[in-house]
Amino acid sequence: MRSSLVSSCVLKELEIDSSSRSALASDYERFKDGLPRGLEDYVRERYGIRLSSEYGGLRVRNPFGKASGQLSLNVSQVRRDAEDGLGYVVLKTIIAEDALGAQSMSEWAIHETRMIVERIKGANNSEGWTVTWKGRGWYDTFEKYLEFFSEALEVARDSGMPVVPSCKYHLPRPGEGEWKLGEYQYTTRRLLEVWQQHGPQGLAMPIEKDFSPTLAGSDRAAQTHIILQWLMCVTGLIRQAASPIPIKVGLKVFNAVFEDAFQLEMLRAINENCQDGEAPDFLVYGNRLFDPYREFDGVSGIAYGGPDLSERNLAVLGRMRTLEHVGQIPICVLPISATGNIVSGRMAAEYLLRGASSFQIHTYFQLPSSEYEMRTGSKTARALHELYFHPEEGLLAWLLHLRQAFDWPSTWNIKQMAEFCIDPANHVWDSAVAPARALK
Repeated sequence: MRSSLVSSCVLKELEIDSSSRSALASDYERFKDGLPRGLEDYVRERYGIRLSSEYGGLRVRNPFGKASGQLSLNVSQVRRDAEDGLGYVVLKTIIAEDALGAQSMSEWAIHETRMIVERIKGANNSEGWTVTWKGRGWYDTFEKYLEFFSEALEVARDSGMPVVPSCKYHLPRPGEGEWKLGEYQYTTRRLLEVWQQHGPQGLAMPIEKDFSPTLAGSDRAAQTHIILQWLMCVTGLIRQAASPIPIKVGLKVFNAVFEDAFQLEMLRAINENCQDGEAPDFLVYGNRLFDPYREFDGVSGIAYGGPDLSERNLAVLGRMRTLEHVGQIPICVLPISATGNIVSGRMAAEYLLRGASSFQIHTYFQLPSSEYEMRTGSKTARALHELYFHPEEGLLAWLLHLRQAFDWPSTWNIKQMAEFCIDPANHVWDSAVAPARALK
């Protein structure tokens, strides 16, 4: 059985005053023709909520970002996201290479041939959405990626929207032994060259080390001790490659094919067992599930999302916070950027309660237009309208609810709310301690 979720008491029923309900209903209807300019200022003035937060050590105007994938592989996509008010964008994952162009992880550089968005039913019979495609990481040349990265930084500059690279570095197979340090060095240094020339001055470049969902089905990830070694070593290798230039490393943790308890072991290894200089600056949790028996376009073994993904992610994070609360494990204070079936502001609030200060979305930006109430604009804008303003499921409604429940100051932003939820002294997880059960 998975651990009981704190949502059973904290987010069970929306409790906000009638004037806030009325304001949300009015704005939800009003903004069906387009979100207001200066949305964050509008929300602060009307609701007393500060949407700003932090991602990868960078300030973001709001907590919603685009996860790495096929929605962030060209400049026009990034430009439109900046115009539509997204908080940040993580670019399509580049596959690391050495100075001679050799890629040890080249099997992940596959062009998307077809993609479908479809409904999916979770184990608890709740319905959701998943996106399936055969491609993986960036399939063009590294030079093209560097050009794309530089142009993306330029088009996002005026809006202040951070643009961040994602990279799949070499991970040794069982028995392989040595790390291909040349791939770490060459790829990291070239990305840093672009950041120093086109990125915000004086700020360290964040980078996501992608542990992709398909990695779970690879023979590389067949042994748990090998996975734990990866998690404890890769950050140090990236920092060494970047030295003496500072860099902010985020580990995008994948959902392994092992039991839920191993997911907690992975998080604990990162938090408790990394040596000096080898702990990441932030986490992204957690990448999609992998089903070795699902088929798509003649390929067996497909990554998928939907309700089962968020259920597992929330259970694992919830169990970690519960154990921290009773003093059984050290507190993980690493900033968390949540990802996994974030299809409503309420779901984002679930991750917030578990310490997430930003939220990465991929699938929800690709639903059929009929799934959004906004009548015009891009799917990013339409999704943001739902995520913020939905009177029952929107983030604003649930932030008002949580502010009332925990007596949060109106001056707090999302980052401060997440930090409050982590601290055992604030007793956010009191109600989860007694009924918590072992992970599946």
